[in-house]
Amino acid sequence: MTAAILAKLAAIFFTIALGWLAGRRGWLDGSREGASSTRGEFAARVLANTAFVIFVPALLFRTMARIDFAHLPWRTLGAYLLPMLLFLWCVHRWQRGRTVAHGAAAAASRSVTATYGNAVQLGISMAAALYGEAGLALHVAVVSLHGVALLTLATVLVELDLARQDHGASLAATLRSTVRQMLLHPVVLPVLLGISWNLAGLGLHPAVDELLAGLGAAAVPLCLVLIGVSLAAYGLKGAWAGVLEVALLKLFAFPALVLVTAHWGFGLSGVPLGVLVMMAALPSGSNALIFAQRYRVLEVEATASILVTTAAFVLSAALWLWVLSLFPM
Repeated sequence: MTAAILAKLAAIFFTIALGWLAGRRGWLDGSREGASSTRGEFAARVLANTAFVIFVPALLFRTMARIDFAHLPWRTLGAYLLPMLLFLWCVHRWQRGRTVAHGAAAAASRSVTATYGNAVQLGISMAAALYGEAGLALHVAVVSLHGVALLTLATVLVELDLARQDHGASLAATLRSTVRQMLLHPVVLPVLLGISWNLAGLGLHPAVDELLAGLGAAAVPLCLVLIGVSLAAYGLKGAWAGVLEVALLKLFAFPALVLVTAHWGFGLSGVPLGVLVMMAALPSGSNALIFAQRYRVLEVEATASILVTTAAFVLSAALWLWVLSLFPM
């Protein structure tokens, strides 16, 4: 574990701690320390909604409007995106019967937490420190699509689950409801608009690009503060069974699947293989909490999972680096 990665981990925990302090002191909702948790929960939901309907859509639209589809390393992308989407779907299918008591959206929320990694704040520093400019370029290419693909599939799955709750609805009504909710969703809509803008060759005016870049840049620190505020509002009581399950899936099962798929399925080795496996091995990202907040399900578990997997990453990353050292460069 390099000093740069450890510094990033420290910065993440420090930002979360600031959010926790703000939540405990009531700085975001006007309450005093020790006040009822209801007001703290309100502040957490306001932050989550702000991120989900303003900052994250700006980031997604700008990413899709600017991306150069013709020059992306599609083989490397496929070696990550295919097992990622398969893993998300499998975890979702597995969890549907295990999370019934938490609501229809719980399975999708847990599957996102077990798959979505901290690929920007921690992942970019890790790729640069471990694999240099070549590794960083590959990592950024994967980052440009992995969040879009993962959140889009997760949105489809959760909206289908929610539509199925209405047992009296016909198949046609269920499909109409799902499509409508999906198209108007603050994740899917900016992605579709961004792709359409890109394919139309319209480009982004410098002023618009600067605006979107500023809004998108605010997403990461806001999400980390949200984790701290949520920790202060909800605590961690009653979440540990699910957290252990998520941690094992995120830190071990998912990178193992990516390793097998990328090496034996796509024939990757050396830097590309290392970049993909270490990206899969990243701890749960803050977007998992935003997703949970959006559907008001498993917020405590998502918060705890992010904290636990981030702390455990110090050891799990060393394990995966050792495993990668056994493969030819």
